[in-house]
Amino acid sequence: MTLLFWALKTVAVTLGETAGDLLGITLGVGYVTTALVFLVFLAAVAVAQVRAGRFHSALYWSVILGTSMVGTEISDFLNRGFGHGSAADGIGYAAGAAVLTGLLAMVFVVWWRTGQSFDVERLASRQGEILYWIAILVSNTLGTSSGDWLADDTGLGFRNAFLVISAIMLLIVAAYWFTGISRTVLFWLAFVLTRPLGAAGGDSLTKPVAQGGLGWGTLWGSAALLGVLAALVAYQTQQVRRHPMEPLPAPYDRRTGLPQRPNANPAPARSAANPSMART
Repeated sequence: MTLLFWALKTVAVTLGETAGDLLGITLGVGYVTTALVFLVFLAAVAVAQVRAGRFHSALYWSVILGTSMVGTEISDFLNRGFGHGSAADGIGYAAGAAVLTGLLAMVFVVWWRTGQSFDVERLASRQGEILYWIAILVSNTLGTSSGDWLADDTGLGFRNAFLVISAIMLLIVAAYWFTGISRTVLFWLAFVLTRPLGAAGGDSLTKPVAQGGLGWGTLWGSAALLGVLAALVAYQTQQVRRHPMEPLPAPYDRRTGLPQRPNANPAPARSAANPSMART
């Protein structure tokens, strides 16, 4: 995972936030229809991603974008119901974040019991990759709830919430370089936090100037973010073509050491020819 990965992830989840607001609120499509549209999109790109035999930058980040958009709608339904405030018809941001934290923990327990690798850069089995995407969907949904709780229920507002989350991200970077804390734990903490970080950044672009934003609105804010995302994906695609990624090692059960079925045809050097989760 490189700086480019985290830049792409932040831009993708920010676009997921603004695109949801654009379709559901600005264009008046509504939460239910918006959620269904995003769900169909996510299902299509996720199936294509899992079946892919190698890494495709545009496809991979389309799935990340889809999980962010669907996660936003799930979070809104859970926390707000059909209202626009915390617990208007839902369970509230704090309770929603607690429920989703428990759900993410359950996903990791199932992941552990299957014997799949927790190293997200070396997932070479189909089961492992499916678990990875489920964890991403739940983590992006959790990131939405936790960001809403931090910005609204605590009274910080989106700008101060952005600063708080940025400070926590810097602490995670420091922990990565200077402590022995599990890299897996740090990865998922950062992965969850990029979602509220992106939401706060999206609000900074789209909210009116009177509310502390730049006043771009959801349409122009989404268009700008889509342009940045497309440029970064094009750059990553070019880098992968110039420096092809090595095949991943053949997958094995983390607990028993027994071989697992790879997600694609095995490479000659006893590895799985599925670099879809390899270093990018």
